[in-house]
Amino acid sequence: MQFLQLDGLKGKRIGVPNGFFNFPNRTVQHTVYQQHLDTMRKQGAILIENLDIDNLDTLMDNLNNGEQIALPAEFKLSLNSYLSDLSYSPVRSLAEIIAFNNAHHIEEKLKEIRQIIFLAAENTTGLGAPARAAVRRLSKMSANGLEKLMKEHKLDAVVTPNADASSVLAIGGMPGISVPAGHGKMGVPFGLCFGGLRGYEPRLIEMAYAFEQITKARKAPMFMA
Repeated sequence: MQFLQLDGLKGKRIGVPNGFFNFPNRTVQHTVYQQHLDTMRKQGAILIENLDIDNLDTLMDNLNNGEQIALPAEFKLSLNSYLSDLSYSPVRSLAEIIAFNNAHHIEEKLKEIRQIIFLAAENTTGLGAPARAAVRRLSKMSANGLEKLMKEHKLDAVVTPNADASSVLAIGGMPGISVPAGHGKMGVPFGLCFGGLRGYEPRLIEMAYAFEQITKARKAPMFMA
């Protein structure tokens, strides 16, 4: 909670990378996001725009960049490690999660949602040669992409709409925090993500909290049955 600072945007260097805010002029999203960038400036943030992330197209292409090779094996290993270390949990492994979902298929909406990724991950037997090669390739692209960009421009964060940069952040093991930004014409909410390098969580919380408090963009959802 010590990072919940109302002046959390002041003095922060925030990058606005190309390839994300591609909304047509005069659309709600285009107008609102421009207003938010101006708000950040007024709150003392230093915005650096028109930045190019090297390898962005490849990093975003998770069907062909190797992410789908590395993800299942890493997911199983990481999830099993996490669950086994909890002080209490009704499930202790990915296999037990799959079994739980099967036993509660109605509540878990298994027919509609299914669990394809879970099943694919459970069928892996560790990080094989193809997965290790994919991890090395992705790590290199991340290091020469967003990580390099942030270090060269001494950025505290980059901002992107919604969860559009989630794959880019995840590949590099980097944190991101999303906050409400506005609502489209049909009332559908959209957000803004602050992403940074590993260990940048404190400053991301500062920025996200300050942004959230100054904009008050969230509205309680009103869904009709």
